[in-house]
Amino acid sequence: MPPRLSPTVRQQRLGIELRKMRERVGVTPKTLAAALGTDLPKISQMENGKSGISADRLRAWARTCGLTGGRYLDALLTMTQDRRKYWWDGYRGRIPSGIIDIAEMEHHAESLTILHTSFIPGLLQTSAYANAVFARLRPPLPRQETDVRTAFRIQRQRVLVERPKPYTAFVHESALRMQFGGPVVLRDQLLSLLEDSERPGVEIRAIPFSVDTFPGSGESMYLARGPVPELDTVQIDLSQGPKFVHSEADLRAYREIRTETDAIALGADDSREFIRTILKTASS
Repeated sequence: MPPRLSPTVRQQRLGIELRKMRERVGVTPKTLAAALGTDLPKISQMENGKSGISADRLRAWARTCGLTGGRYLDALLTMTQDRRKYWWDGYRGRIPSGIIDIAEMEHHAESLTILHTSFIPGLLQTSAYANAVFARLRPPLPRQETDVRTAFRIQRQRVLVERPKPYTAFVHESALRMQFGGPVVLRDQLLSLLEDSERPGVEIRAIPFSVDTFPGSGESMYLARGPVPELDTVQIDLSQGPKFVHSEADLRAYREIRTETDAIALGADDSREFIRTILKTASS
């Protein structure tokens, strides 16, 4: 099978974990190639996500690196066995691959935590609000691409219904007041946010302007918990597109941001009352 031209972030992540496993104990690619009955180019392709790895070969890889079992290996084996096509695959070639990788990340996560200071998180946006967010990108998108991205974002929201999981959204007051699409769109968005806050597993936590500057206030953060901590992922927004972070040092830093944000944000009930107060202002 020829190498993949554009591996997904999940495929790349499996390759990164293979390389980490090898480097942690100082096993050379040549030793692994001999153990797996393959060649050096194939080992390189596996480590950069351009070639898949079977469950049997993964077990041989792990044994060669001194790993014979445990939840971490089980989680990696699960990644090798998932070869299905998903709904987001139908959007490939129509929108940037990084946006598609977000849906894949959400699907496989055990839990999700997002922090936004400029707009309502994607899984909570109304269609009109999402369309207004995309319409303000620069350079402007063609109307057809704006509509496709909006449809994709709304379809992503199925993950909270079809694969329920804990979802916590920390939303700054600036995002709650930002009028993407104008006051009517904002009003409907805030009403939708209140409805979402009552759904099982969904927790919306507001951060008022009165809170002092806090870690992570200058960027978005989307923390996807994996089946084991080693497979956690953080996605951040950049002007060039989504960036996925998974080095242990970075994950540790973002976990600390999540803990500190949890301590300063309003509780779920107080957040609902806070949103209602903003809604009255937006409706007046």
